[in-house]
Amino acid sequence: MYGDPETIRRILTQHGDTWAVVGLSNNSDRAAYGVARVLQRFGKRVVPVHPKAEAVHGEQGYASLAEIPFPVDVVDVFVNSALAGPVADQAAAAGARAVWFQLGVVDEDAFERTTSAGLDMVMDRCPAIEIPAL
Repeated sequence: MYGDPETIRRILTQHGDTWAVVGLSNNSDRAAYGVARVLQRFGKRVVPVHPKAEAVHGEQGYASLAEIPFPVDVVDVFVNSALAGPVADQAAAAGARAVWFQLGVVDEDAFERTTSAGLDMVMDRCPAIEIPAL
């Protein structure tokens, strides 16, 4: 329901290659770390967004989406569902073209707001699972 194949394909192949990964840190035990590496292998530029603002996988990190000094195409969200809605709103304000909520991240109100604002959105899916299928 929140990840139809056409929207998934469009985000992964047409919306651009700069992905802000919210929740990405140097903790290699976290899912965001491995997913970011997969995205890089498929040609995506991964921009870490985490309060620590640390560099990850060779990319400078930022403490928030608003601090990124260049356009971001897709915002990939690895925070828990209670915090995800505001991140989707920030993605729309920052001019992103799409928002991707990871597996287990669900906020139906955020989905409605984001898609009503004209952004593509996928929820409760993982791009590292979807992208190899393309």
